[in-house]
Amino acid sequence: MTAKAPFEFVPIIGTRSQRKPRQSGLTMIIDNGLPLGATRDLIDMAGDYFDLAKFKTGTSRLYKRETLEAKLDLYRQAQVRPFLGGQFHEYVFATAGEQALPQFYEEALSLGYAAIEISDNVVPLTPQQRRNQICAAVSAGLIVFGEIGSKETKSQPSLLVEQAKDCFASGAALVLVEAAELVENGRLLQSTIELLARSLDLKKVMIELPGPWISDVRHCDIDSMKRALISYLGPDVNLANVAPGSIMDTEATRVGLGTGGPSLTRRL
Repeated sequence: MTAKAPFEFVPIIGTRSQRKPRQSGLTMIIDNGLPLGATRDLIDMAGDYFDLAKFKTGTSRLYKRETLEAKLDLYRQAQVRPFLGGQFHEYVFATAGEQALPQFYEEALSLGYAAIEISDNVVPLTPQQRRNQICAAVSAGLIVFGEIGSKETKSQPSLLVEQAKDCFASGAALVLVEAAELVENGRLLQSTIELLARSLDLKKVMIELPGPWISDVRHCDIDSMKRALISYLGPDVNLANVAPGSIMDTEATRVGLGTGGPSLTRRL
């Protein structure tokens, strides 16, 4: 018999997707080197509340093989999809060339990764290169998440839509939108969000939260953007770059139990 949830009589937002695998309301964490035991504990405590785990930059290169394989298996058992962050793909492309990418895809699959991100954060890609790389990774048997936007220079919102459509047309399953494209002076750019919502299926779009790896980004800025996105797009907005220690708090915000209170999602 399943034990009752604590405070089960307290209502939560009914429009939040509760069961995995979710089709919307995805939460993605960044795994920047969580130890195996910490990963087990995280899944035990919060495994119901996150859906994807991005292995940051090239950290996968530094694991013992058996440890990495065990960690990937833990995530899969919890219905959490682990994937390689895009900067690792950029590094391989920049240092070893396009001819090394098939070996990169083969190794990812052999380790147990089913998905990778393709981005151009530090190694610029032309639109054709982005399309070619997505198509090649999909042809190799990988699920691809395409990242759009820039951390450095704000793009025209219409360009974000164009890049997203390019990613989807090339076979990407999800598109991640760089957080820096969606805020200005700490405030959410609602006009850009509205354009994305009108032009794209937001069930297939993940909005990245800014992180402390970006200069001048404070924890309060991350929390403010998270609350603003949930308030504006609802509890089932797809959120990326959630810190592992913030999974429970993020879920609480989604269901009206967080610092924004029930009024944050009441209109839904």
